[in-house]
Amino acid sequence: MSPLRALYLGLALWGAVHPMYWFLTYLSQNAWDFGAMIDAWYVNASTTGLTWDLTIAAIALTVWILAEVAARRRFLGLVAIPATFCIGVSCGLPLYLFLRTRP
Repeated sequence: MSPLRALYLGLALWGAVHPMYWFLTYLSQNAWDFGAMIDAWYVNASTTGLTWDLTIAAIALTVWILAEVAARRRFLGLVAIPATFCIGVSCGLPLYLFLRTRP
């Protein structure tokens, strides 16, 4: 594995574990209320802006993945879409780059 692919994989793992730690910490402190977590994403202008920033980035990444899968027929890249929406762009983007740079 090339150093660049190893870096992408490391970033994907970090992007999965680190945000999930904070999500699970929040949920455990708030009786596993997903509605409260979503409400917290819109508590002020700063968090609302960040939420929209990440949402737009996730949509752009999804469009890019779909376009590349249609052109290259490398369907394994599709696993980055649920990773993006279930974990976050911090996992989905480096995961897709890792899969895309596969020999």
